[in-house]
Amino acid sequence: MSNRIIMSPSKYIQASGAIEKLKDFASGLGSTFLVLASEGGMKRTRETVEKSFSGTDKKLVFEVFNKECCKKEINRLIDVCKANGIDCVIGIGGGKLLDTAKATAYYQKIPVVIVPSIASTDAPCSALSVIYTEDGVFEEYLVLPKNPEVVIMDVDLIANAPARFLVAGMGDALATYFEARACDISKAKNMAGLLPAKSAFALAKLCYETLLEDGYKAKLAVENNVVTPAVEAVIEANTYLSGIGFESGGLGSAHSIHNGLTVLPETHHLYHGEKVAFGVLAGLHLYDELGIIDEVYDFCIDVGLPVTFEDLHIPNVTDEELYKVAEISYKENFMSHEPVELSVEKVVEALKKTDEVGRAKKKAKGK
Repeated sequence: MSNRIIMSPSKYIQASGAIEKLKDFASGLGSTFLVLASEGGMKRTRETVEKSFSGTDKKLVFEVFNKECCKKEINRLIDVCKANGIDCVIGIGGGKLLDTAKATAYYQKIPVVIVPSIASTDAPCSALSVIYTEDGVFEEYLVLPKNPEVVIMDVDLIANAPARFLVAGMGDALATYFEARACDISKAKNMAGLLPAKSAFALAKLCYETLLEDGYKAKLAVENNVVTPAVEAVIEANTYLSGIGFESGGLGSAHSIHNGLTVLPETHHLYHGEKVAFGVLAGLHLYDELGIIDEVYDFCIDVGLPVTFEDLHIPNVTDEELYKVAEISYKENFMSHEPVELSVEKVVEALKKTDEVGRAKKKAKGK
């Protein structure tokens, strides 16, 4: 008998104005909270958070995130927790900040509440922190023993963020189905070291279907700071469906190629999901048993995800640089989850093919 698992946060809440009720969702988890946000996020949300907790005996300690999910920043925040008697962490922001909040809470053995200000990655729901060097190069995955206690998605907050964040989240979510499918075929294990439950694969497939149906409509709505059913559907796809789908369904070539691309400094300003989207296409050039690569190219071009080296801001990338990307990608454990025999040379070929086809398709679409 095979051992299977599906993992998820204890609570996932998605609603308009949800951050205004932060106290209601978090107060039972601690008495002294570390509230972590970026400098801009602090300006936008601090007053709302303070107002939510007003009239209670809860203590809030606010800290500005130092921009990178690295060991130095995590250790700094651990010291803040120890100095202030913190017994719960609240992270408000994007993927790297949320991963830092999760890692800090893990090392302190305290609960964590996740409040994404954008829907740009599937990090919020996962029991995982992606650790980078201080310079932004991928270093390691920190696999956590549990998922966040609470994930709170304030759709108003997210709809008022630049549309590029939501689109980047679609890029990250785009990988969910294809990587889960690869793992399902190859019987690769997921992040918990077990086989995925059938429900995990169903969520991964629903994630892809939601992106195709609502992705472009959601982008247009967020460009006008409007919350529509399409926006709400894509927020759920980017965050919950993708979060549960990748963690319980398994990872593959798309995220391996993302990690390889981080060795090129020119890609560091790109968002995680933008690089993952290019990895999805490269992965489909390695293995496209479904025969839907054209559909994926069309989706990426329509919403504005990278399909060429120029889109990745590496128009003059050399073969030597591509080999470095491919070598790191190939060494990733997740690359072995693909149900085909691979090599560094095949990954290089797939990267070049992605760019070649991407340029041709953009030209045909007049973009």
